[in-house]
Amino acid sequence: MAGLAAPLYAPDGKEQGTVPLDEFVFGIEPNHSVMHQVVTAQLAGARAGTHSTKTRAEVAGGGRKPWRQKGLGRARHGSTRSPQWKGGGVAWGPKPRSYAQRTPRKMKALALRSALSARASESAVRVVQTIDWTEPKTKSAKSLLHAMGCDGKTLVVLGRGDAVALKSFRNLPNIMIANPGQLTTYDVLWASRIVFTTDTIGGAAGVGTHAKADDDFVRETAGEEE
Repeated sequence: MAGLAAPLYAPDGKEQGTVPLDEFVFGIEPNHSVMHQVVTAQLAGARAGTHSTKTRAEVAGGGRKPWRQKGLGRARHGSTRSPQWKGGGVAWGPKPRSYAQRTPRKMKALALRSALSARASESAVRVVQTIDWTEPKTKSAKSLLHAMGCDGKTLVVLGRGDAVALKSFRNLPNIMIANPGQLTTYDVLWASRIVFTTDTIGGAAGVGTHAKADDDFVRETAGEEE
């Protein structure tokens, strides 16, 4: 994928040319099996695991034998709290547990680069110059996304100093905002378009001090109800 590049836009939506993309991050052959394994682990780690059912030992009542053992022609029972009785305990029901799966750091990095490369091969990566808006305006953010052709689910990667841009984008529907050091494979695969700034495109590989856990990638997207 020689000469890999992404279109560059000004904060007002005007196209300004192209920006070269790092082939180590955006130009590798996507490893689908690794991406699947990492996303599965991330989804599993995001599960609360707080589900719980009561066993026959935890259900109230049932201390007395419902009827005598023999002579009535009925099946023998020792308690009305056994699983086959209405209101009884649950056999082999779910109990609180952790669904976390361990995935090596190098595997997560490869999965992220594979996802970014897949999106780059689909021409789904956009770069915008440093957003220098003086005040937050959702209208300006919406106009910029429309000019870049990002009308669907979009991942916007902003730096820590882009507070004004963050407030402008966060109220739009189908928008996920992420920090370059906290990008995950799920974030990239969720979005149909990815928007970087000229300040964050260099950190797309997740280079940073933040150690990503399997359960920290799930974030409510802007405009969606919990």
